[in-house]
Amino acid sequence: MKQTIDLHLHTRASDGTDTPLELPEKLRECGITTFAVCDHDTIDGAMEIEQYADLTGLQFVRGVEFSCRCEGKKCHILGYGYDPEIPAFQAVLEHGRRLRLHKQEQRLRYLQEEHGIYFTEAELDWLNSLNSVGKPHLGKLLLDRGLGDSLTEVIQNYINGCPSLDDRIPAAEAIDGILQAGGIPVWAHPLGGEGERRLPPDEFRARLTLLRAAGIRGLECCYSRYGREEMELLLGAAQACGLLVSGGSDYHGANKDIPLGTLNAIGEPVGEETLTLLDELKNVTN
Repeated sequence: MKQTIDLHLHTRASDGTDTPLELPEKLRECGITTFAVCDHDTIDGAMEIEQYADLTGLQFVRGVEFSCRCEGKKCHILGYGYDPEIPAFQAVLEHGRRLRLHKQEQRLRYLQEEHGIYFTEAELDWLNSLNSVGKPHLGKLLLDRGLGDSLTEVIQNYINGCPSLDDRIPAAEAIDGILQAGGIPVWAHPLGGEGERRLPPDEFRARLTLLRAAGIRGLECCYSRYGREEMELLLGAAQACGLLVSGGSDYHGANKDIPLGTLNAIGEPVGEETLTLLDELKNVTN
């Protein structure tokens, strides 16, 4: 049975490689009928899909992924089914935009001081034209200069050493903005995302307590890099805490080797009955 649901996808509006108009066609080709676009700190891709894409036969959910911190630790908060016009939600998006620009300036300065790499005016104009600049965009420029053989390599060798300051939105702020916009906040890949250290159970539970106090309503229990044991831990926590269950691949197109519709690392499809977020989204008017 093919996977028909994927609630965590990225487009070129942030650090994916598919345009918002290309993505629905790719989803049709692989049999996915319900999807959400969750670009980093921007809803431009989601809004473009909603306005211009051919969604015939597809169920689209507005999404976003905020880059956050919780007690000084990195975390990601997904938002679903929000009203994009609500001022509190717009304020979080603007905060995220400003912080991303600040991170870009830090990384450019680091590349100059540590590696002697200076970008041309044309390259800087391209970076500044993007909605949500991240490591893959800088990595692309480094690859174009022949400084490595893969995006992962150049990011590791040239960008990851950059010290970062307080450059993420407080999780409580993102959660509150999503809630005020009538949306559903969900903790993305709670045990750690792509290439990240896995949170041990005690750290996970401690952070979950903080996020529940802030108003989190769901967990991304089904995730492309999680095996059976990790999913069972998260599903058990969601049930015990009365939280909604979400699932997504974290697809980024060519920037990550994650196929569409991959909701775990063991190749098993996840049914709609498991993803209780879907029932809740039916009560949200987009």
